[in-house]
Amino acid sequence: MHQRLVVVGGGAAGMSAASAARRLDPDLDIVVLEAGGYAAYGMCGLPYYLSGVVAGAEALLAYPPSFFREQRRVDLRLHTPVTRLDPDHQVVHFRENGRDARLEYHRLIVTTGATPVVPPLRGLDDPYVFTVRTMEDAISLRSLIDAGHIGRALIVGGGYIGLEMAEAMAARGVKVTLAEALPALMPNLDPPISELVEEEVRRHGVDLRLGISLEQVRRTPDGLKAILGGKSVPVDVVVVAVGVRAGATIAAEAGAATGPGGALLVDDQMRTSLPDVYAAGDCIAPFHRVLGRPAFVPLGPAANKTGRVAGTVAAGGQARFTGIVGTAVVKVFDLAVARTGLTLGEAMAEGLPAVATDTVGKSRAKYYPGSDPVHVRLVHETGGRLLGAQMVGGDGVAKRIDVVAVALQAGFDVDELAGADLSYAPPYAPVYEPILLAAQAAQAKSAPDRPAEAPSHAAAGSRR
Repeated sequence: MHQRLVVVGGGAAGMSAASAARRLDPDLDIVVLEAGGYAAYGMCGLPYYLSGVVAGAEALLAYPPSFFREQRRVDLRLHTPVTRLDPDHQVVHFRENGRDARLEYHRLIVTTGATPVVPPLRGLDDPYVFTVRTMEDAISLRSLIDAGHIGRALIVGGGYIGLEMAEAMAARGVKVTLAEALPALMPNLDPPISELVEEEVRRHGVDLRLGISLEQVRRTPDGLKAILGGKSVPVDVVVVAVGVRAGATIAAEAGAATGPGGALLVDDQMRTSLPDVYAAGDCIAPFHRVLGRPAFVPLGPAANKTGRVAGTVAAGGQARFTGIVGTAVVKVFDLAVARTGLTLGEAMAEGLPAVATDTVGKSRAKYYPGSDPVHVRLVHETGGRLLGAQMVGGDGVAKRIDVVAVALQAGFDVDELAGADLSYAPPYAPVYEPILLAAQAAQAKSAPDRPAEAPSHAAAGSRR
């Protein structure tokens, strides 16, 4: 029989893997087993579908299932959850049309993603409690909003997803309460940055309750009641967004080695510890270039990249994934909030001799309309090694965090970052670029006896 590649999971990593394998080998038998009813859709777009920015759920599909089946000749099977792997006999067990089934494979790629953490609390099985990690979840929740059934929402968790959901609900005229068990929003940021996020969330009318945990949800004759810090809060819907864990159970139970967060350990070609079994996407712990070891940082761009590597190698080609630095950006109402590398708290937890340098610059020339403040925090070692950055602003933040991400991947120190030849034009960036201002301040902190170099504008033809 033909060589067969089985991909478990039809998300970003899974369909990238299947497509990469097909490009390399036109004769390979490729089967994708997806537990849900949708494949290859933009999960990160779900909050914008709920808010109405994205009009219809179908717009989130990269391609319809028929494209993969007909154009790429991938046997995509939806509503087909995998139940067990048998690597000794190279067999995958699954459920299809209500029946147990099995399929032999020559090579297998596990792309089972991440699963939402659901606390073991009473009442979270109510149909009006959501996690919004699937297209089905989002469609169900939006139908309730569109029908006018949702006037009050409780968001549990103040991370990326919780904040995006709070904004989406507020955009639909829903009164939002956001509860975070920790004393600050976005615990993956340092306090000076997360405090700016908190100000923005409160400014938009969200009832923000920090340091308060959800205790239970009750269904009463008068509706849904959420118990927060011993107090009853009437709500119409609850969205639980307290984090995710690696969806690595099936492979781990088959003997695959796991690491941080229970995620699967892979090499730079996405091989697991099991023979002929690869893994990609949010279920793995890829190499973190700043930490120098594997880390569980589930983000979309890495899912696509690792999926392509896994599919290429599984189909007999050569490809490598060189690692991540943990770059992310999120929209929080009128702010863009971004990070890359390590926060000061993370660096200190690693025992690194880290300090942070905070500066505030402008997104454009100060005289150009629409110029916004850009808060930059650089994290670096006392000797100058660059470790990470966090940024908050209204304009140009995504571009700027990407500059630092590339600098981290290139191994820059603060001197090299300060010397970066970045673009300048009044509508897009000031001559005193916020990144360079921060790097120059970090130079002074890294080498106290050496004055930081001021930006020079003496060159002929320089513009201000």
